[in-house]
Amino acid sequence: MGISTIVVCEAQVPFVEGGAELHVRSLVTQLRARGYAVERVALPFKWYPKDEILSHAAAWRLVDLSESNGRPIDLVIGTKFPSYFVRHQRKVAWLIHQYRAAYELCGTEFSDFDHLEGDVALRARLLELDTAMLGECTRIYTNAANTAGRLKKFNGLDAEPLYHPPHLAPRLGPGPYGDYVLAVGRLETVKRAHLAIEAMTHVDRPLELVLAGDGTQRANLEALAESLGVADRVRFLGAVDDETLLTLYAGALGVLYVPFDEDFGYVTLEAFLARKPVVTATDSGGPLEFVVNGTNGAVVAPQPAAVADALNRYAANRELARAHGETGYDRARQVTWDGVIERLVGA
Repeated sequence: MGISTIVVCEAQVPFVEGGAELHVRSLVTQLRARGYAVERVALPFKWYPKDEILSHAAAWRLVDLSESNGRPIDLVIGTKFPSYFVRHQRKVAWLIHQYRAAYELCGTEFSDFDHLEGDVALRARLLELDTAMLGECTRIYTNAANTAGRLKKFNGLDAEPLYHPPHLAPRLGPGPYGDYVLAVGRLETVKRAHLAIEAMTHVDRPLELVLAGDGTQRANLEALAESLGVADRVRFLGAVDDETLLTLYAGALGVLYVPFDEDFGYVTLEAFLARKPVVTATDSGGPLEFVVNGTNGAVVAPQPAAVADALNRYAANRELARAHGETGYDRARQVTWDGVIERLVGA
């Protein structure tokens, strides 16, 4: 049976937009461009207090998307937790991530789950439900090998990574290798912007750090920059529009991307498509699937001095930055949407 009608499911935190949201919207756009009738179905998601997590999962389980207005829906694609709890006879998951606080982040500074009786019981229930709900899928894909590895480790499920280009891909281009390093992303603890700021205490002048993104940690990070005496070389731009971001990528010396155990991360590919080297960390997860130390960027210990050493090398040798950026571009331009759509719809 051919597929003509598709629903893409999204768990949406109101007033928040990041990589996961761009992921879903880009998928919808690409499917429509290929002639499919596509709708995005979203339900709001709230993770606190913890009792809300199961309620929001149950809300998705109540949704039956077998048809709409008498018209059959041929395929449903689930993405982030808990959208793949939806009911449909032909359900495919393209997993962005599960509820990370209950998985690999549990017990770390990045999670509110700890080894307490209530947390242990809730975590066990979430793992059980995820295994069952994802197990219903015709096929499971992930956005990166890192995400697939977590799924195998915690749920015993196999998945195929499907890499996709960032939504800015057609518009990114090179520019001068300037006097600032760019960090793009939400200002949340797990993204570790504090590591970038701390590194600036070891970075040679006149190199600056430009942070493009906003989040709950902004005030704390601004205070950190002030306390370390680097506030004059750290610029907080907040959320920026696409045109500004394109200009920032084009003029950067390089891109600093050091999150903790990232799923995939658009930033790596965006930087490469702008022909910029990427400095990332040994525990950053997804970026390590693309960044090769000494070839298209630097992979360093998640320590301020190590990050700074990499930035100083590029500042002292812009030809090295250009060469690594060009190599990164050769890798990133191989990532296209065609294979992604073929696999998702063909499943």
